[in-house]
Parts: sequence; C-alpha cells; structure tokens
Amino acid sequence: MDRNDDTDAAAYAFGPVLRQFREQRGYSLRELAKITFYDYTQIARAEQGTSLIPVDRVKDLDRALGAGGLITALRQGDGPTPLVTQAPGTCQGEPVILDMQTSDGRMVTVKISRRHFAQLLAGGALSSVLPAIGNAEQAQRVSRAIEQPARVDDEVINYFRRVLNEHYTADKMLGPRSLLRPVLAQIEVLDELRRGAGPRHADPLLQVLSQYAEMAGWLHQDLGELDEAMDWTRRAAEWAQCADDTQMAAYMLVRQSNIACLTGDYAAVVQLAAAARRRPAELEPKLNALAAQQQARGLAMLGEHGQAFNLLDDAAETLRDHPHTSHPHLPVYLYHYDADTLQEQSAVCYRAAGRADQAVHILQKQIHRLSPTLVRDRGHLTAKLAVAVVQADKDPTQAAYLGREALSAAAQTSSARIQRELRILDGELLDRWPDHADAKAFHEALATV
Repeated sequence: MDRNDDTDAAAYAFGPVLRQFREQRGYSLRELAKITFYDYTQIARAEQGTSLIPVDRVKDLDRALGAGGLITALRQGDGPTPLVTQAPGTCQGEPVILDMQTSDGRMVTVKISRRHFAQLLAGGALSSVLPAIGNAEQAQRVSRAIEQPARVDDEVINYFRRVLNEHYTADKMLGPRSLLRPVLAQIEVLDELRRGAGPRHADPLLQVLSQYAEMAGWLHQDLGELDEAMDWTRRAAEWAQCADDTQMAAYMLVRQSNIACLTGDYAAVVQLAAAARRRPAELEPKLNALAAQQQARGLAMLGEHGQAFNLLDDAAETLRDHPHTSHPHLPVYLYHYDADTLQEQSAVCYRAAGRADQAVHILQKQIHRLSPTLVRDRGHLTAKLAVAVVQADKDPTQAAYLGREALSAAAQTSSARIQRELRILDGELLDRWPDHADAKAFHEALATV
C-alpha cells in the first residue's frame, strides 16, 4: 500500500468517505476528476484504500463534493473520532457503520469494511468506542479478534474488562449521555466476538457482555429511560445465566429492584432484593449486603421501618466482616461498595422514616468526602441533601442554594436522577414556603432546565 510513514490511522476512513460523498453527489470517477483537474485513476485507488491523495489535492475534492472539511481532516489524520452505530454483523462481508460530523455540524453516515474497521481500531482512531488500548501489540490483538472472532483470547477479554472499569469512573464525572453510545457500540463488538469465539472463551465473553449490558441499563436509568433500563438489565441477566455467573445473576435482581423503586412498585423492590439473597452461602458477602440494603429501602417506603433498619444493621455488619471482595470478575460496582456507600444509601430510609435530620448528617458527611471531579455523584447527593434540609424544616435559603448547585450538575451530566430529586425539592419548597423569594427563584431556575 502506497502510504507515507506519517499517515495517521484515521486516514483509513478517507477512501470510504470520499466514495460516499462522490456517490451522494451523483458524480462518476471521471466527472469528479474533470471538475477537480485530477487523475480519476488516483481517485479510484484512494477510494479502494490502496493509496492516498496529496493533501493539497484533497482540499479541491472536499470543496467539489461539499464535504465540509471532513475528508480533508481525515486525510490529514486529525478528523473527528468516528462513532460506531452498527458494529460488524454475523456475515463476514457485512460492513461497520460509522457516524462522522463535518465542521459545519452535519452528521455523515459512512459504511466501511471489517478490514478497515480493524485498521482504525489498531491505529487508535476509534478511541471513543474502544479506548485505552495500551500498546501496538494489544491493538493488533484486538484488531485481529474483530476480523476473526475465533482468535479471541484472554488478553482481548481482559482489555474489555479494563475499559468497563474506566467507564465506571467516567460515569461518576460525566454522567450518562457521554457514555451511553460508546457502551452500546462496545456491546455490539462484544456480541460479534461472542458469535464467533471458540468454546473456551464463550462463557467469559458472555460474562463480560452481561456486565456491559448492566452498564447500559444503568446509563438508561440515569437518563430517566426506565423501560430501556429494565430491558438491558434483563438482557444482562440472560447473558449472566448463560455464562453460569451466579453473582451477576443475583446482582441483576438487585438492579431490577432498584429500577422498580423508581416506578413506585415498592413490593417488587422488596421481592426482587429478597430473591437475590435467597442463597446467601453462594453469594459474595458484599453482594448480600447490597441486596439487604435494597430490600431495606423498599420496606422503608412501605412503612416497615423496624424491619428496614434491622436489615441495614445486618448489611453494615456484613461489610465490617468482609471489607474486600472474594470472587473474581464481580460486577464493577461491588469493588467500590463499602460501609460509606451503605451509609449514604441509607439516607433515603431515614427520610422515609421521618428522620430527616439524620439524613442531613449522613449526606453532608458523604459529600465532604467526595472529590470535586465527581460532578454527577456530588450533584446527586447535593440534591438529596437539599430535600432532606427542607424535610427537616431547616432554612429554605440553604435548601434553595443547594438545589441551584445540584441544578448545575444536572445540566452538565443530563442525570435524570438529579432532576428527579430537584423536582421533589421544588414541590417541598413551594408547599412549605410558597412566598419565600429563594423558593420562587429556584422554581424559576428549575423550569429552564
């Protein structure tokens, strides 16, 4: 292939994009060559991916095709990071579909071959879809696996595990909208690998798929899209069952319980969480504690406060006795679940039990220990604190101030969970202090989001 050494991997997308723009404008190769005063055979070779056109001539092509600078940027290797909207299908010849944005804001849908997709991946041009490839050898390994799923090995699977951990960290800072599309694209890639992988790697791939599907469910939940959240959570449960992953299957019951809480079906919250705890001897202790905490939440909302706080005490004791995880490849959340997280989650039970002062104390402490970079998490806790402040009959000015802080985080992260708490806050402020200036100002600010 006639390529300069300094050609970036993003240029691999140049040929398919050039051809797509030409065909959309209705030009033949010879017609485009005539308009741009360039050799049509060189354009044909560029479209086929066998050579690259000099940058100065590409600019002429870009203008003639109305490409908005996209093919010039791709040729120079500084184009936009493509977003996968459909990963390789089951047929070897089925293309990968990418969305790319021109400098004037238009989205261009481009079809490229599996070979080009693998080359883009190996060169790092798909970092938003498959980030954190550590070195060229690992990039080639993942690339070869996408071209030939039978070549999947432990290193490829571990790569996807590491990326999922990065998503978990990013979610706390960025919120759901930035991450959902890459996560869905990675699920498509993993599902393709699952279809063609050898028997030894089928279960590990199913396990990883289950964890990615759980992440997709969580991101939909944080966006307030509860039907989609439940669909992905159930799909994750199915993949976990296929992989014979008892821990993940139980965790999915907890996640379904969590979603049920947002729909107001508190009986289902209790029933699903109790089902997750049915065989405690087989469960990771941290998972058992999490399920108990979720069951307590449902009971508190049903007015069974004594049972709820007994379960929270049981969960705290379990976490004291088992501060570390004991099973390999657990859901990512469990590695970060600890006594502080349990305490923060228990605040909702104190609010439901009419003990808002205790909820205020808990939430203030938990916010203080959070890094300022965790915008979404701080915003959510701040919104919950604002509600607790109102329910404790404290200063409406303080509650409105906290609400405005959380409102800023909601705007940055698109978190429906933050917005849900802020709507509760708005109702409480207007109900208790309808004529208070700060309550009115917060109501007006919320209406603009």
